[in-house]
Amino acid sequence: MEWLTHSQTGFRQAARYLLGMRLAMITTQLVAIAAAEAIIALTYRAEALLLCLLYGVLAVLGWLWFSRRPPSSATAVSITLAADLLLTGFWLYLTGGYTNPLVSLLLLPIAVAIILVPIRHSIALTLAGIGVYTALVLWHAPVTQGDHHAGHLAELHLVGMWVTFALTAAILLLVVGTLARRLRMQQSQLSKFRENRLRDEQIISLGLSAAAVAHRLGTPLNTMTLLLDEIRGQVDSPDKPELTDDLDLMEQQLNLCSQHLQQLTRAAVEAKTAQVELLPVSVWVARLRESATLLWPAGPIHWPEQNPAATVAIDATLDQAVLNLLANALTASPQWVSVSTRLAEPDRLELIVEDRGNGFETTLQDIPGEAIVDSQNGLGVGLFLSNATIQRLGGHLRARAETTGTTMVIDLPIAGDNPSGVY
Repeated sequence: MEWLTHSQTGFRQAARYLLGMRLAMITTQLVAIAAAEAIIALTYRAEALLLCLLYGVLAVLGWLWFSRRPPSSATAVSITLAADLLLTGFWLYLTGGYTNPLVSLLLLPIAVAIILVPIRHSIALTLAGIGVYTALVLWHAPVTQGDHHAGHLAELHLVGMWVTFALTAAILLLVVGTLARRLRMQQSQLSKFRENRLRDEQIISLGLSAAAVAHRLGTPLNTMTLLLDEIRGQVDSPDKPELTDDLDLMEQQLNLCSQHLQQLTRAAVEAKTAQVELLPVSVWVARLRESATLLWPAGPIHWPEQNPAATVAIDATLDQAVLNLLANALTASPQWVSVSTRLAEPDRLELIVEDRGNGFETTLQDIPGEAIVDSQNGLGVGLFLSNATIQRLGGHLRARAETTGTTMVIDLPIAGDNPSGVY
């Protein structure tokens, strides 16, 4: 497998645009020679044509080099751009030097260099371009033999200036503009990658802390279970029914803590092995409903009667993320919470959790769950972890806080092609 650096990838992507620039320059040179021959007889027509042919061969070879084995440093790229300046300068030398209206073609390699290579190379190529132009002012071959074509040359020069300006502007727009857009896109992708990496580092630290706490909680839970059994043996149940009820409640809570620790262990194993399952939306919602009923038997949660006929890729951590949102909704609105599903787009599913609580402070620019927040009823990491889990599966978490309550929307991609409808 071929491994490329970031610079090599950029040079490989730029190969096609460099080839397009060079072929456009060669085409312009050939058209200029043909137009000039239609009016006057060029002194070095054959030499100029051979130089265009050589330039075309080198342009194709450069494209093959950059596409198949891109250079690992910017020096090689700068050398090829310097060759562009020299070949273009030599062609201009044969066709009138600085009097040739196509002399502005020298700007194109410099403009590409400003984008592709480091600043010191760009400065060197700019100075080289100025040097080539200066040399063309001092030394150049005459366009024709004799001065009897002076009127035609002046006319050609004026037309050529217009053609050169239009062509240079078009090439700069297509080549330089495209390269600039690709570079901006790469910078945006790198910025998102850095943000995701920082978020993942926070999640890893939270996961390590949770694993350490879970490991330490096992011993006190076992100790409390043993003590509970001893207390039961010493208590006369018929005489103290209230104490018996308290002990039953304590045993129930201890069992619930043990189940949570086991669930945490299973979720860690599934996350480590990246176990993702494909489930129909109706099956997934039914599983969420069962889990929510076990956690909140009397919870006023209204579940959808019908669900879109679609399939989503989920894992155990996504279930826990949805349950975290339900816990927040029940805390804010103990009387009413609603869960619904819908197809937002042909390939996206939305799971909506609504409540009638006071909501949370947010602005239109805030994205819920992008950072750990302070919480009066918990550790303040539930929303953060839920958002991280949803983003890891290709989804997004949105919030809308109003005076009548809060709406949390989980946007997930649909796996596979499924017809729209309901089960």
